Amino acid sequence: MPLRILCLGDIVGRPGRQVVHQRLPAVVRQHCVDLVIANGENIAGGSGITQNLFHKLRSYGVDVVTLGDHVYKKLDIVPSLESSERIVRPANLAADAAGRTFTVVTTNSGVSVAVFCLLGRIYMNLPADDPFAAADRVLKQVPRNVRVCVCDMHAEATSEKVAMGHWLDGRCSFVFGTHTHIPTADARILPSGTGYISDLGMTGPYDSVLGRRKDRVVKYMTTNMPQSFDVATSDVRMCGALAEIDPETGRALSVERIEVQGENADHPYDADDAKPGRAGGE
Repeated sequence: MPLRILCLGDIVGRPGRQVVHQRLPAVVRQHCVDLVIANGENIAGGSGITQNLFHKLRSYGVDVVTLGDHVYKKLDIVPSLESSERIVRPANLAADAAGRTFTVVTTNSGVSVAVFCLLGRIYMNLPADDPFAAADRVLKQVPRNVRVCVCDMHAEATSEKVAMGHWLDGRCSFVFGTHTHIPTADARILPSGTGYISDLGMTGPYDSVLGRRKDRVVKYMTTNMPQSFDVATSDVRMCGALAEIDPETGRALSVERIEVQGENADHPYDADDAKPGRAGGE
């Protein structure tokens, strides 16, 4: 039987958490999902992640959490980064940065899956090393008996994501992009058997500008006056992609986008969230 891996795009604030809590279990049952991977770097008020929120994601059914440039926005997460095998930081940060560069988890069906994430360098604020060289280092460390490997390429530039897909083609089972919060229509299998999509899209409120209140962002862009970029609450969706993988060869058999409508959130924040960011400080 093929291995089914569901990957969710950037979970934004309380609205994103709520739709995962409400909709993920049914999607897992409907599609017979073996493993759920989610990018959680925007879960705390739209920027960062805390230990409590990490554990909430795990309780909702997320098996592995990947991160990006907001990895250390909430230093409360550091103990979990250092102790848990269910969360990974970008592999191309400094060698002394807290957290695992990859993890290997085993599904209920007994298949071992390696998971890692990378940070792009084009138009990104957090300094990072060469992601292509870092990917090679990670793959050399993954045990040889692990056939299935998934990479989250957290990057701004589509060109960098596509290039990484081709760089890892035949060496990873599935390469997906995150960070831009806009789902792309290029889900496919690359020539050497790697599943690929440039961006999973956001799990959060789509009546917004990338998850933030549209009125605040538009006002900032049209007046240059600082605004609080509050998380929005309407048109909440859970977005991602489902990849079918041959567990024997590690090759992708299919990749399809998943988009599930949720309920509007009653409030963008709760006690686990940070105060909203200001223009220019995201």
